Amino acid sequence: MFYYIIALITILVDQLTKWWVVKYMELGESIKVIENFLYITSHRNRGAAWGILQGQMWFFYIITVIVMIALVYFIQKEVKGNKFLGVSLGLMLGGAAGNFIDRVFRKEVVDFANTYIFGYDFPIFNVADSALVIGVGLIMVQMIREEREAKKNANGKSGNSN
Repeated sequence: MFYYIIALITILVDQLTKWWVVKYMELGESIKVIENFLYITSHRNRGAAWGILQGQMWFFYIITVIVMIALVYFIQKEVKGNKFLGVSLGLMLGGAAGNFIDRVFRKEVVDFANTYIFGYDFPIFNVADSALVIGVGLIMVQMIREEREAKKNANGKSGNSN
């Protein structure tokens, strides 16, 4: 249940921030938060990351539903006490649902976090995107930890047999 609460909080924060941008900012308007680093910029995206696959809404509907079903399945069947994995999947579920809500009700995703990292104007993103990236990053950390643990155990077992 805890992991679904993480997903729900992610959805709520995502939708609240998007609502604020839509209600109080003109499309294209930008507010400086940290000069040359972070701006709140009202932007819309009808595609995926970096604007790829523009206008392919049915593709996104189908893929997102499949992904959300898979995430719920993994939360139900695979987490079993692994809080790190559960938090990762909860963030990913919330992120996928947040952008799905936009696509269903707005026919586009509201983006607003505009960053410049080492001079590179990174594509504008939102809370849902951030949750997805953090969730995937945490899963990668989990996989690395598991791999190291497996190697450690394999080395320990082979070392004891001599």
